[in-house]
Amino acid sequence: MSLLERLNQDMKQAMRNKEKDKLSVIRMVKASLQNEAIKKGHGELSNDEELTVLSRELKQRKDSLQEFKNANRLDLVDKVQGEIVILNDYLPAQFSEEELLQVVKQTIAEVNATSKADMGKVMGALMPKVKGKADGGLVNKLVQQQLS
Repeated sequence: MSLLERLNQDMKQAMRNKEKDKLSVIRMVKASLQNEAIKKGHGELSNDEELTVLSRELKQRKDSLQEFKNANRLDLVDKVQGEIVILNDYLPAQFSEEELLQVVKQTIAEVNATSKADMGKVMGALMPKVKGKADGGLVNKLVQQQLS
């Protein structure tokens, strides 16, 4: 089942169950997917493109969460945390830190990186492998640790 089909099914279910928050998140994701398809100029998005949109939505929510925490807006923190949980249902299973560390070490060996100067090479080879399965900030941190 494609992501769009799954979103449509879940949207109908959320309407039946009167889950306003879930319905709102699903509608926002669908709108983002449709906007991306229009921007790309073709009818359907590939799985990678869908994953990119979902990752972008999740990153926006995580950034908002941090801002709301800094502003001590606990009402909005709870709302955004709920949205993050809903979005995570549509993303592939995330790497644990140990699994991610293994992929980082393997990629460093593949590109023969030896110093922080090789950071761009490592990240360029690594990000397609972990796309949608790991937080970019954590990936960056682990690569820097391994290269120092």
